[in-house]
Amino acid sequence: MPEQILPFYVVCDQSYSMADHLDALNDALAELHRAVGTDPVVADKTRFCLIGFSGTAEVLQPLCRLSDVVEIVGLTTQAGTSFGVAFTLLRTTIDEDVESLKADAHRVYRPAVFFLSDGHPTDQATWPDAYERLRDPEWPARPNIIAFGIGDADADTIGRVGTFGAFMSTGGVSPGAALHGFARTLTTSVVRSGSVTTDGDLLLQVPESVPGFTALQIDPV
Repeated sequence: MPEQILPFYVVCDQSYSMADHLDALNDALAELHRAVGTDPVVADKTRFCLIGFSGTAEVLQPLCRLSDVVEIVGLTTQAGTSFGVAFTLLRTTIDEDVESLKADAHRVYRPAVFFLSDGHPTDQATWPDAYERLRDPEWPARPNIIAFGIGDADADTIGRVGTFGAFMSTGGVSPGAALHGFARTLTTSVVRSGSVTTDGDLLLQVPESVPGFTALQIDPV
């Protein structure tokens, strides 16, 4: 049966610097799975995909209805922090996913991307080109990106990545506490976006403030 669908993509840094935090993040994704997977209305109107990146990028959880999967594949640490490979894979994955959903007659809204990193990109010279392809205004499926930086992430870079929102962990806030704020915001956004409509349309819902984070200025697309 055709449905209105808002796809969510979570793109997480899994470089070695994230080693101490991935268990907490995997637990948070499991909480998201439980919250959304047990809500039939939200599960029907949203889809979820998890991409992990380091020196390479991989789709860990292909786009799915969270009520249809037993558990989400966890993130594991690897070497490198290439933003470019993450953005390139994300663009390709969104293209394929949206085409597949539309082929089944679903009405697909612009995807939402939650991007998280705790470091600087190791491909400083090349990642901007991959990013510009992702936010190409001529591409109908270009996503709304909400970027989060924790730990040693660069605030200017995180602000540049976000198009719908960008947040940098506040000084003095531990990475663990910041991840808790990120996870709660992600879950809240998916649940609200999948259960609230405006004039019959789904609308991406992201809190204006996130505990443990400072909102950054962005360049909307």
